[in-house]
Amino acid sequence: MTTQQMNFIKMNGIGNKIIVADARGRSEEIAPGAAVALSTADAVPFDQIMEVRDPSQPDWDNDIRILNSDGSLAQACGNGTRCVVAWLHGQDGRRDFKFKTAGGVLACHYEDDDTITVDMGSPRFDWQEIPLAEEFYDTTGIELQIGPIDAPILHTPSVVNMGNPHAIFWVVDDLENYDLERFGPLLENHPIFPERANITLARVHAEDHVQIRVWERGAGITLACGSAACATLVAAARKGLTQRAARISLPGGDLQIEWTRQNRVLMTGPVEFEFTGSLDPETGDFERHQEMEPS
Repeated sequence: MTTQQMNFIKMNGIGNKIIVADARGRSEEIAPGAAVALSTADAVPFDQIMEVRDPSQPDWDNDIRILNSDGSLAQACGNGTRCVVAWLHGQDGRRDFKFKTAGGVLACHYEDDDTITVDMGSPRFDWQEIPLAEEFYDTTGIELQIGPIDAPILHTPSVVNMGNPHAIFWVVDDLENYDLERFGPLLENHPIFPERANITLARVHAEDHVQIRVWERGAGITLACGSAACATLVAAARKGLTQRAARISLPGGDLQIEWTRQNRVLMTGPVEFEFTGSLDPETGDFERHQEMEPS
C-alpha cells in the first residue's frame, strides 16, 4: 500500500455492490486499471465506484465520478447515489444534497424512514439522445431482436436515456428462462448502441408492479440497477403497461419509482453499510478496516 491511499466505504443498494471513495481534497482520480484490479479482488467485489470529489461549482455539494468494474466511466448510478447520501448524512445529519455527475445534477433527500429519494432527472426518448446509431421515430419499440428471425427470443425493446442508455425487452414468462449472461454482452455491444447500453428484461405483473433483471453496461449481471428501474417504469408508462408510479422488483430488492407530471423520475429505496477500507488509486491495492453492522 502506498502513501496515496484513499479511504472508502463498501455499501450496497438493494444488492447493487457499491464502493464510495472519499476523494474530497484530492486532485488524483482512481485509475481505470485500479478499478479493474479492485474488481478482481474477492474481498471487494463491486459494480460501481462512486468517487466523491469537491464541488467544481458552488451550486452543488459534490462532484461524483462513477467507474464501472471494467474501468469504464458511467454517467449515472442511482443506487450508488443513494449510498453516497447515506454516507454523507451519517457524517453531519444533512438530508438534502445536490451532486454533479456526468449524467447531470442529481437532487437527493434522506427520508424519515432511512430510505433515500434521488431525483434521477428527466428521461430522454429521441433516438439521437439515447443515442442510437440510426433513426427511429418511435422509441417505445425499436427493430432489434436476438434469436431466429421467425421466432426471436427477445425483440422490439423500448429504449430510453435515463442518464445512460437503456434497452428494455418485455417478456411474459419467468425472467430466469432467459440466458441473460449470454445475451447481455451481445446486446450491450450491439452496433445500434454507439455508447453501449444497459439491457433489461421486464415482466409486468400489474399496473403498479414490474419485475426486472439487468445486464449493466460495464458491470454485467447485477442484483440491482437504479437507472434501469427508472427507465423501465418510464418505458412501461409510455406503453400504457403501468401507472406513472410503480414498485420495481429486482433480484436484490424493491425500488419505488415515480415519473412525475413535471417530467422528473424519482427513485426511493434503502442502502446497507458493509465495511470501511482504503485503496491505492493508482494500483487498486487495498486494505479492509472496520466491519459494519447492516443498517
